Amino acid sequence: MAKSKAQQEREKTPPAAPAPLPVPVPDNHTHLDIVIEWLGGTPSEHLDRAEQVGIDRIVQVGTDVQSSRWAAQLAADDHRVLAAVALHPNDAARNTDGLDDALAVIDELAAQPRVRAIGETGLDFYRTREEDGIARQRESFARHIDIAKRHGIALMIHDRDAHDAVFDVLAAEGAPETVVFHCFSGDAQMARRCADAGWFMSFAGNTTFNASAGLREAYGVAPRELLLVETDAPFLTPMPHRGRPNGSYLTPLTIGRMAAERDEDLAELCQALADNTERVYGAW
Repeated sequence: MAKSKAQQEREKTPPAAPAPLPVPVPDNHTHLDIVIEWLGGTPSEHLDRAEQVGIDRIVQVGTDVQSSRWAAQLAADDHRVLAAVALHPNDAARNTDGLDDALAVIDELAAQPRVRAIGETGLDFYRTREEDGIARQRESFARHIDIAKRHGIALMIHDRDAHDAVFDVLAAEGAPETVVFHCFSGDAQMARRCADAGWFMSFAGNTTFNASAGLREAYGVAPRELLLVETDAPFLTPMPHRGRPNGSYLTPLTIGRMAAERDEDLAELCQALADNTERVYGAW
């Protein structure tokens, strides 16, 4: 059945803000540039809205050269923002003749003091399935790992339908000291494997979906000291607003569900998430 005009307009409208958190927590993975592209407004307006509900800081994430430059500049301009820079694995797969030049820019950006992670990089076998594209993803991922290690900053991993291959590349290249699995998509067994390696697991709004019991089981077994939270905004809007635009200000919905599922005090979990985020990226 076709959606009515009213339904279509509602899906484009940002949801109302949730109740503020008792302790401020950073959103450790968001795409504010795309949020603005979808909804308009300025970075400050969106950051102010998030701050009002206790999401007082963000990590703005690049997915190509242009968005990585934008992330680095925003971090330099606003004290509430740190940056992650990289070529998304699907972008790397499409880059048939300019990978070296693009990675050189990422390497240069990584030297900036408010760029604190290389990401999002990794492997995506959901959208990239052809052999040559997968080969470029693997090469790009390995070279991002090298950049993260040389600059001494965190590695932020995009892993979609590629768990074993991601682990294989990390083993072959040698993982950086700090590794984050952004938008963790594995099961409890994978969460235990990451915990054994001391790798951080970042959970997004899709953990609130009805069909995501496996993800909730994963964060249920993950050690609290390795937990992070994110929006991946404007995507993965948490329930009850699935299908509408996401923003950092909706992170409290994900955290509240996580606290309930883990049977933890909300304020204590918020403090742990904030402390963990600074352990990964440093102070803002």
